[in-house]
Amino acid sequence: MSSTERQLRPISTDMLAAFLKVAECRSVSQAAVSLDVAKSLISKRIAQLEERLETTLFSRSTRKVALTPAGETYVDYAKRALAEVSDGMERVRSLRTELSGNLRLTAPVSWGQQVLAKHLPEFLKMHPNLEIDLMLNDRMMDMAAERIDVALRWSSHSSHERHGTPLTEIKWFLTAAPAYIAQHGLPSEPVELNDHACVYYRRDSTDDHWTLRHNLAASPSDPRHVEVKVNGRYRVDNPEAVLESAILGMGIALLPDYLCVPAIEKGSLVKVLAPWTPQTKFGTHIVALCPPERKKISRNQALIDYLQRTMSQDS
Repeated sequence: MSSTERQLRPISTDMLAAFLKVAECRSVSQAAVSLDVAKSLISKRIAQLEERLETTLFSRSTRKVALTPAGETYVDYAKRALAEVSDGMERVRSLRTELSGNLRLTAPVSWGQQVLAKHLPEFLKMHPNLEIDLMLNDRMMDMAAERIDVALRWSSHSSHERHGTPLTEIKWFLTAAPAYIAQHGLPSEPVELNDHACVYYRRDSTDDHWTLRHNLAASPSDPRHVEVKVNGRYRVDNPEAVLESAILGMGIALLPDYLCVPAIEKGSLVKVLAPWTPQTKFGTHIVALCPPERKKISRNQALIDYLQRTMSQDS
């Protein structure tokens, strides 16, 4: 059998489990007792794994078994592989489990209306005994006090560990109506926004400060990373109203992709300062937050998995 053919032969979870247990116990006999299998079977599985990898994982003596440098390197990979298989099995089993009960969910108003609402009906069809209470709200809610199971929120990060489970990325654009551009011209640099009417979503006193990063900028200290205080006669607390006002030619608007891209494709809006990317305090990702004790409830994790899967297909 050629080297390539040996490498293509599958590595079983039994081989990995035997390898990790011997690595932990430093003894084939103790590993066999721990796994409740014959010592000869442990030795066979280790030999098969070494054959697949074409390397020696243990150095053996009459008194002890020690990992070789290759074995030390392979331990972490084997642990991750077994963990992935175990997690996959649990996720598949959860799909077969009949979900029931009430799931309390909160999300930002605009994104919830325009994006999330299109995904939930299919999830409910898949689980006819499940109910969802969806609360669209832009304020940060106390999840414990308001009995929220899953909160979908803006985040500036895509990190899974610190900021929840990332579901989708949001891009932001500066846009304006062709009629506005024809009348007032197209700015070529961020500083020129001072000479234009700007329409923006108003949440607090800093919303008239727009930060833009040139697409070639290396870091926030790069001079191509600038902040501009914009002017405008129209401020509104609803993103859809910002969209409509931009289409009607009231000024340059800062909008998320799920709102403005359809209008750009229709020709109702055009991009402004395309080489620059707005850096908003809303963030660039929607993440799912779920308290650890509620993540153990199968319907909550099933919803997060479903949204993560379907939204990745949309992007």
